Amino acid sequence: MTVMTERTHMLVEEFEEIASTVPETVTLEFINGRIEEKYVPDGDHDEIIRWLQKRCMQHRPDLWLYASERGLKAEAYRKGRVRPDGVLAPDGHFSGHGEWSDPEGVLMTVEVTSHDGDTGRRDRIEKPAAYAAVGIPVYLLVDRDACAVIVHTNPDPKSSCYLDIHRAPFGEQVVLPEPVGITLDTDTLKNYVR
Repeated sequence: MTVMTERTHMLVEEFEEIASTVPETVTLEFINGRIEEKYVPDGDHDEIIRWLQKRCMQHRPDLWLYASERGLKAEAYRKGRVRPDGVLAPDGHFSGHGEWSDPEGVLMTVEVTSHDGDTGRRDRIEKPAAYAAVGIPVYLLVDRDACAVIVHTNPDPKSSCYLDIHRAPFGEQVVLPEPVGITLDTDTLKNYVR
């Protein structure tokens, strides 16, 4: 006799097949064994990413902040697939890559909170765990609800968490430590609070 069991999580291959068929207006992620829709950013969200891209270019012209569409594999975290709002890596790093890249060589991921009910779980809990699990050195969260910049460093892949977290209100200078090596004056971020 064959016993059938109900599967509670989708396979990553099934997710990739579904994600490849959705219209361009829909962006999907695969976090914690579930399909998640990535919300379309508002204008202030885009301006924060633009501001950060400009700062990265000024201080580290050898790097580029790839915005929004760069998909990363988070295999260590339940075979996830995430699309950070920003991915900092050496200029040209993703040349020849497909839709989903291995996170090796990524120096920092960036998320800017959205104004949706799921941002707390997604940006404050699940994504930092995914990024730490694959050893991304720095996770920068621009938390518009808390009017703060939170810098996560010292990833511990075994526990899927960052061991050091620094929180600074908008307006303070924030150090993004090596391997990023940039100091941000976050006063401008006060302009993007509703």
